[in-house]
Amino acid sequence: MTSGGGKGTVGVAAGASLAYDALRVNVMRTNQCAVYILTNRHRTVLYTGVTSDLRRRLAEHRAGTYASSFAARYSARVLVYLETTPNVAAAIRREKQIKGWTRRKKIELIEGVNPGWKDLSAEWEG
Repeated sequence: MTSGGGKGTVGVAAGASLAYDALRVNVMRTNQCAVYILTNRHRTVLYTGVTSDLRRRLAEHRAGTYASSFAARYSARVLVYLETTPNVAAAIRREKQIKGWTRRKKIELIEGVNPGWKDLSAEWEG
C-alpha cells in the first residue's frame, strides 16, 4: 500500500488484491472512514466523497438513490481511488483538500495508485 498523502491515510496500490481486501475490512468493519473518488465510464467526471460505510454509499451511488446529486447526474459509479482515515474529522479535512485541487492533481492522485483506473470495488462483490 502507498500513502494517500495525508496523515493517517492509506491509499490503494493498483493490482494488489490483498490491499483491496485490507482496505475493505478497515472501512467495512471498523470505525475508520473512507475518502473516495468515483468517475463515470468515460472518465469525464470526478466525484470526491467521504463515508463511514463504503458498501452502503457505493450502493446508493449506483442505484441513484439521490437522483439530483452530482454523482447521479453524471453517472459517477466507478470507484477509482480510496483511502482510509482514523476518524470522521480527518476524513472531512482530506475530502475538502482533494475537492480543492485541480482536475490534473486529482488525476495524478488516482494514477499514482491506480494507473489503469480499475474499479477498486469490483473484487468486493459477491
